[in-house]
Amino acid sequence: MNPMEKNGWTPFPHSGEDVKHARTVPETPQTEAPAYRLAYADPDFLTRRELRPIRLQLELLKPEMLFEEHGIKSTVVLFGGARIPEPGGEAWAAKNETQKKNLEANSRYYDEARRFAQLCSQYSVTTGSHEFVVVTGGGPGVMEAGNRGAADVGAPSIGLNIVLPHEQAPNPYVTPDLCFNFHYFAIRKMHFLMRAKAVVVFPGGFGTMDELFETMTLIQTGRMERVPLLMFGKEFWSRVINIDYLAEQGMIAPADVELLTFVDTAAEAWDKIKGFYGL
Repeated sequence: MNPMEKNGWTPFPHSGEDVKHARTVPETPQTEAPAYRLAYADPDFLTRRELRPIRLQLELLKPEMLFEEHGIKSTVVLFGGARIPEPGGEAWAAKNETQKKNLEANSRYYDEARRFAQLCSQYSVTTGSHEFVVVTGGGPGVMEAGNRGAADVGAPSIGLNIVLPHEQAPNPYVTPDLCFNFHYFAIRKMHFLMRAKAVVVFPGGFGTMDELFETMTLIQTGRMERVPLLMFGKEFWSRVINIDYLAEQGMIAPADVELLTFVDTAAEAWDKIKGFYGL
């Protein structure tokens, strides 16, 4: 790299300067035509179907660059349901009285997720907030609890949101400079796992199970190093997924059952991670 470029200076105009300059040119039929726009400053051009490979690359590159700038070396991932309310909060997703009752009962997982994030983030702070940084999907429910727990102890945390028809704004506890929005599920899931030193899965629905099974598949096939994969709520998950039955039927190896570790409390989960890494 040219030393001048490393310091932010080159003898050539910066692309941002040209964007500003292009806005000051006289308005004529030529300058107002879409073809005249700078390619990298033209949203209509960048969102064309043919530019999908470029958009995929940009969604991979933007968070990666910002993580490096913030010195984030490793993360702890919290997956879990957006519908789980804070204790005493409204079960906004309930469609009937049975769902309302169950969601309110499951609100204990909000407290456990918040407490776990506190424990994890307290350690993260001792590393300068470079290691074991909490990352969630940035939404409500368990995700909010994770970011909130980090904020409770003055630690930064990451939120990886995605554009959905029904999705609300990021929860208010995500560190603003580490709050990202994605178009592609695949790139978002890559960022969840690229720096993960532990994956903690709380009760959730289809999205949570999608994230869980992708993580299990990557570890099982050796495409990802083994990390603690902790399932919060043994009673819940034992009714949702029968891993033992898969092994009995020969669909997975008997040793694959051991990829999952079931926990019920924040302290238990953090102890598992500390034991795995010898902290």
